[in-house]
Amino acid sequence: MSATATRRPLPTGRAHVPALLPVVGGGVPVPLATGGTVPYANLDLAASAPALQQVKDRVDEVLPLYSSVHRGAGWTSQVSTRAYEASRRRIGRFVGAGEEDVVILTRNTTDALNLLATAVPEGAGDVLVLDIEHHANLLPWLRREHRVLPAAGTLERTLVAVEEALRTNPTALLAVTGASNVTGEELPVARLAELAHAYGARIVVDAAQLAPHRRISLQDSGVDYLALSGHKLYAPFGSGVLVGRRDWLDAADPYLAGGGAVREVALAEVQWAPAPARHEAGTPNVVGAVALAAACEVLASLPEGALEVHEETLRSRLVEGLREIDGVRVQRIWHDSPSSIGVVTFTVDGIDPGLVAAVLSAEHGVGVRDGKFCAHPLLARLGLDSGAVRASVGVGTGSDDVDRLVSAVRGLVADGARLPCELVEGRWAPVGDPRVLPSWLDDDAGRGVASPCQGA
Repeated sequence: MSATATRRPLPTGRAHVPALLPVVGGGVPVPLATGGTVPYANLDLAASAPALQQVKDRVDEVLPLYSSVHRGAGWTSQVSTRAYEASRRRIGRFVGAGEEDVVILTRNTTDALNLLATAVPEGAGDVLVLDIEHHANLLPWLRREHRVLPAAGTLERTLVAVEEALRTNPTALLAVTGASNVTGEELPVARLAELAHAYGARIVVDAAQLAPHRRISLQDSGVDYLALSGHKLYAPFGSGVLVGRRDWLDAADPYLAGGGAVREVALAEVQWAPAPARHEAGTPNVVGAVALAAACEVLASLPEGALEVHEETLRSRLVEGLREIDGVRVQRIWHDSPSSIGVVTFTVDGIDPGLVAAVLSAEHGVGVRDGKFCAHPLLARLGLDSGAVRASVGVGTGSDDVDRLVSAVRGLVADGARLPCELVEGRWAPVGDPRVLPSWLDDDAGRGVASPCQGA
């Protein structure tokens, strides 16, 4: 910790910014290791976002009528089938899918991209991917013919490198993120789509981070495939989607072999159904689909620009506050990226990122993420071998949450942690942490805070 760090007051005269939409659990009281409780400041939305209140309300409507979908004659089965297929159409509208595009319901973005990886035709060329990707948009492509392109020092030079890579090697698919899950920087997906198409390639966008913060349209952007997760889009009910062009998906082997993916089965031959059923074997997640569709509808109903203004106000407040603290460094991939979503990653000189996160939680009731954010190659190129701290905002975030984080980091730098901390199974925690987990958890987890997994 810096011996010369000084405590500066928060800027005065800033307007209070309330949450944009109500979320389940917003402001829920959480215990502090120092005693008492505070309303939870959830700044870990880039990992998983809480359910919108309207999403929960829709799920509560559906649950009494829940049944297995397709081919059921019972009333609840008919209702559930209609709800499931209507959700598919609503999600497609949200991402600007064309009439010929197919919407396949999956578990999450990782599932969707793994599915697409099985559908890229053999011999069509390789898959080109940048080294800044989340593991969900990196690891599936490493199993087949691929090239990993190191991002250049600027965004513009990176685009030049992408074009050169497309020009010099036959490429079937360009796989890119819509916005970095580490720094929040957006990529110009429409420009990348134009480049890909100019050289005969298709493009898939990992929109897990982009979709909760910005509207994206496949038709307007020219993107061929898009994947996203419900748990990041305020619908944490185990759903995701792959949306895009039908031909590869109709020709590919079924992602899972089982009931619902077939037209006719004999012991010697199987006639598979076309997409989307072809890749949705087994009983589907009806509730998850309904929840995701509801979240899409709620976000789409916001006044134009409201989400962007709310988020940029909070992001700017967070970045400016952190940069005023001695020894705090906000991380970027490129200095020339024109826009960013509400994801901010930072480091504190001389303090382990895990310790920063533990103190924020234990002493201030602030939830952030620490580690390598399932983007190990990107953290390595940023020189963050020990990881970093990530704070992320969304529709349920208000200025009080951001100000509490900034104040807490300032206090940690100036005065250190109030409580002694120790490493427990590789994670920092207050010595003798007195916080008690909910009673409905099993006995083994009844006291103390569970240790998160390493390396995420």
